[in-house]
Amino acid sequence: MGKKNQPTPHKPHEDFKLKETSPNINGGKSSVRISTTFDLVEQMLFLYVKVERARDLTPPCDPFVEIKLGNYRGSTKTLEKSENPEWGSVFAFAKDRIQTTDVEISLFNKSAADAEVGSIVLSISDVPMRVPPDSQLASQWYKLEKRNGGDGRVRGELMLSVWMGTQADSHYSIAWHSDAAAATGDGVVNTQSKVYQSPRLWYLRLNIIEAQDLVIKDKNRKPEVLIEAKLGIIQMISRISESKNLNPTWNQDMLLVAAEPFEKNLELRVVDKINPNEIHVLGVCQIPLDKIEVRNNSSPVENKWYNLKKPDGDKAEAAETEEVKFASKLHLRVSLDGGYHVLHEPIHYASDLRATSKSLWPSRIGVLELGILSASGLSPMKPKENRTDAFCVAKYGPKWVRTRTVTNTSAPKWNEQYIFEVYDPCTVLTIGVFDNGYLQGEDKGKDSRIGKVRIRLSTLETDRIYTHSYPLVALQASGVKKMGEIQLAVRFSCLSLINTLQIYAQALLPEMHYTLPLSIYQMDHLRDQSLNLLSDRLTRAEPKLRREVIYYMLDADSHIWSIRKSKANFNRIAALFDWLILFCKWFGCVRSWTNPTMTIAVHIMFTLVVFFPELIFPTVLFYCFVLGMWRYRVRPRHPPHMDTELSYAYAVTGDDLEEEFDTFPSSANGGVLKRRYDKLRHIGGRMQVLMGDIATQGERVEGLLSWRDPRATALFMMVCLVGAVGMYVVPFKILVLSLGFYVMRHPRFRIALPCFPQNFLRRMPARTDSLL
Repeated sequence: MGKKNQPTPHKPHEDFKLKETSPNINGGKSSVRISTTFDLVEQMLFLYVKVERARDLTPPCDPFVEIKLGNYRGSTKTLEKSENPEWGSVFAFAKDRIQTTDVEISLFNKSAADAEVGSIVLSISDVPMRVPPDSQLASQWYKLEKRNGGDGRVRGELMLSVWMGTQADSHYSIAWHSDAAAATGDGVVNTQSKVYQSPRLWYLRLNIIEAQDLVIKDKNRKPEVLIEAKLGIIQMISRISESKNLNPTWNQDMLLVAAEPFEKNLELRVVDKINPNEIHVLGVCQIPLDKIEVRNNSSPVENKWYNLKKPDGDKAEAAETEEVKFASKLHLRVSLDGGYHVLHEPIHYASDLRATSKSLWPSRIGVLELGILSASGLSPMKPKENRTDAFCVAKYGPKWVRTRTVTNTSAPKWNEQYIFEVYDPCTVLTIGVFDNGYLQGEDKGKDSRIGKVRIRLSTLETDRIYTHSYPLVALQASGVKKMGEIQLAVRFSCLSLINTLQIYAQALLPEMHYTLPLSIYQMDHLRDQSLNLLSDRLTRAEPKLRREVIYYMLDADSHIWSIRKSKANFNRIAALFDWLILFCKWFGCVRSWTNPTMTIAVHIMFTLVVFFPELIFPTVLFYCFVLGMWRYRVRPRHPPHMDTELSYAYAVTGDDLEEEFDTFPSSANGGVLKRRYDKLRHIGGRMQVLMGDIATQGERVEGLLSWRDPRATALFMMVCLVGAVGMYVVPFKILVLSLGFYVMRHPRFRIALPCFPQNFLRRMPARTDSLL
């Protein structure tokens, strides 16, 4: 218990510094290297082997092809009983790891105890070089030869293409890589680099007005009717109608998130809640999303009547178009609100702020280029095997990118470059590093988080290449830890400086967020829906972008209570008033005449300000300009990064970290929960006292004219009357000058007691006397 309450030990500050690097990249300049569009990464050469198909294999067998290059072996899938099998598999071997002069391609028969059918040996020195924009190398037929105890050539041919290329090759993302040789079977797909596109998300607004002519089982009881709305995996329930009859009314808004392409209809069920454990479905309504009105502003939506069908009847998509003699009806307003931006990530980390509707999108202002070079010093994420199989995920706007997985190394090299379209400079690029837990293809693993980097585009200079090594900082139950470093190259290119500057004068969010605002509760609930939809769609891709990766990249748990974050935010607020504290200290020195020369100079400046007040605002604005010019010399030359001091990562106890990493709802036992509850009660008690003090001061000011203290109110009125007459007779400038000189008078003319207004206000009554 004693150790848990001790703050985590302070680690050397330089461990978490951002380091500038000098990688061997083109950076857009001419060089002797092979020209490619990948100018933010180091060029890597690979030996590519593409196995197309085989023919004339007699008798038919269960063939598979194995490529052997030194100690590296890669194999295709086995095709059963095929005389002319087709694979289309690509293998990539890093040139810096090649330790042989020949590449051997062998064909085996799985059904004959992996007996070799034949093989082909090619010299690496004869392999041609291919770099885009060169067209794809034509494949050739090669005769299979029997090398071990055979009689030369055998019947059968293999179509191959072998070339030397870079990571800019079109086959790079689909190839089996030699530095991911630990992956087997279906796990090979999970090591490939891919680009994902988030589905376009819409807010679906459902205004439930009323229902009519409902039919219930028991006509002697008052029905308790509610609406259940379902859209795919999203479900919501309305409140129970207050009018407990067969024509209930609600006039309630419900907001759901829909994702394109629209795969499911909006299903509404009218339910009679008989008791807490029993319900009766009175009717069902199916509304296709492609028939719902789309609106891009806050204009009213047309209300419609929809027929309700029995739950066991035909559930046709357009129930309202059917000819029926009698049906219960539901009165609704339904719209797809394209004027909102669907907030699936925290607003302060947002990478895209555009509205859903494409007609409201602004023009592109530039592009962001990201080069993911390498990592170093990664901590082992599989302790039993003492290894790390790392890959990166970057997210900006609707675009997600995933690098290939480099297995069994703490210093992986990716050297992959990606480009993103930029519509707003005040957005954030997020890069996360993960350990691949699906190398064997099973779905029981987990992609463990290693660390994360955020880069705000507005902090980048235009057309400058930033090459830095970012520390990967992780907060664990044992404290803050450096998990390694990642080397990145970033460049923000602006198409038009004027258009970029105009963005700063525009609203941060689309117009509909201000004309028809959403409540905090609605935004939190809609964000949960958005996260579920995104993870559902992106896990359908191949390879899957797992739920744990998406939630970590989007900070899904940012709203969970953490006493560490609360202390950090309090310190941030306190830091905002540092200038006020410094001013008070300086003014205290002026009032105490510690430096008589400075005090006299302040008196002179104060006199000038009083007699020439028109100079106040120009002087302040000019001071801001001069201060900005002065600070330009020491402006930040690198992007901001994770700050462990600002995050309050060191001055936090083990109990606080244990609480922060607890699940929600909590999985802790009763004793731990009691201790946390007592701590929250203590913090809440201090907040209660602070709020009471603030309320007391405000009530004392209100009490000056409330006549709750007749003598004090009469005295205050007399002071106001005398002050009004005096300010009418004495010129205002003389009055202000006298007041300033009085405040800054010499200490020998002051006494060490509170002043009259302070004493008077403290004696005023407050409503604390009426509290229980």
